Amino acid sequence: MAQDIKGRPGDVVIAGGGLAGLALAIALRQGLGPGFVVVVADPALGRSHADDTRASAIAAAARRLFETIGVWDAVAGEAEPIRDMVITDSKLDDAMRPVFLTFGGEVRPGEPFAHMVENGPLVQALHDKARAEGVALLETAVADFEVTSARVVARLADGTQSAAKLLVGADGVRSNVRKLAGIQSFGWSYGQSAIATTVAHARDHQGRADEHFLPAGPFATLPLRGRRSSIVWTEETAEADRIVALPDVAFRDELEKRFGLHLGDISLAGPRRAYPLGLSVARSFIADRLALVGDAAHMIHPIAGQGLNLGLRDVAALAEAVVDAARLGLDPGGVDVLERYQRWRRFDTMAMGVATDGLNRLFSNHSDVLRLARDIGLGVVQRWPALKDVFMREAAGVVGEVPKLMKGEAL
Repeated sequence: MAQDIKGRPGDVVIAGGGLAGLALAIALRQGLGPGFVVVVADPALGRSHADDTRASAIAAAARRLFETIGVWDAVAGEAEPIRDMVITDSKLDDAMRPVFLTFGGEVRPGEPFAHMVENGPLVQALHDKARAEGVALLETAVADFEVTSARVVARLADGTQSAAKLLVGADGVRSNVRKLAGIQSFGWSYGQSAIATTVAHARDHQGRADEHFLPAGPFATLPLRGRRSSIVWTEETAEADRIVALPDVAFRDELEKRFGLHLGDISLAGPRRAYPLGLSVARSFIADRLALVGDAAHMIHPIAGQGLNLGLRDVAALAEAVVDAARLGLDPGGVDVLERYQRWRRFDTMAMGVATDGLNRLFSNHSDVLRLARDIGLGVVQRWPALKDVFMREAAGVVGEVPKLMKGEAL
């Protein structure tokens, strides 16, 4: 049964126990010590993640965050560095897949720009670390909340309540906290879905990631430990639903058409699911004693693999703003703290949303004219090493106003 945690100065309640919510809880607890009460409320806490078909590209900056909060060692043995990135562009039935752009995989010697990690083990590692740090993990949802001048009282679905200085919505793209706060989102559906699954193959991928642009959308092959790869496969929604529903043999045939034979025979190595795609950005990331992080604040197309990393930048920025304020004896849920967080994160989020939206529109179409234009553009970037380095460092999350945790610095 969940406990009724009484509010005291500096308490934070986090709605959502996924990657962003748990990482934020750990960072706050470590930054402000055992006297700072951190509550995570999510009915999914403690559930198995065995049916999660997804894996995440953890950029270098996000890996530094996980290292700093003491989580990375628990998943490092399952993490596969991305050593090379190859981009191709062709139609499905084309005999050749010409390579237009390649990236080396290191931000600096010995530091890959990203690792692939399966979501299940990563969530479990965060859950275990949060519990070890003394975070209160409540298997219930935030059903409602009330804000006064000095605190926010979160009413939980099990009938208890938690009083705090700050409520954080980390409860996903359909965030109930965002809806309760009356914060609107703007954006649109792409009419696409991403099919996520895992495959095994006969030959070693050598840490190489491939993104093959097809008229329906990108088909990404991302290296996992062993002779396995994570697949993120974009199709128009009706076609994605049809493909996911196919028998295993027919699904594998469709997969092989796109995957190719460069890694030898392939076999299915996990379940498959389709996730609808769209662009969605909250009109505000904050309200009175409330902040939104991760998918509750924004959803972008996975074309650049930046969705989770964008959310972890939210986590690092909000944790730094709250810890800095609390150490100065200021109200960690005060308007100045929240406005600092929003200024830090909103422009970066909008810029990434616009970039991924533009890339999806440029590459997910049947226009031969646009195909020629983008292939020329990719060729120019391929021949300009300095520009390639800029793009790679941006993908690694190590440019701009980087929060301390994403530099590998403790709060």
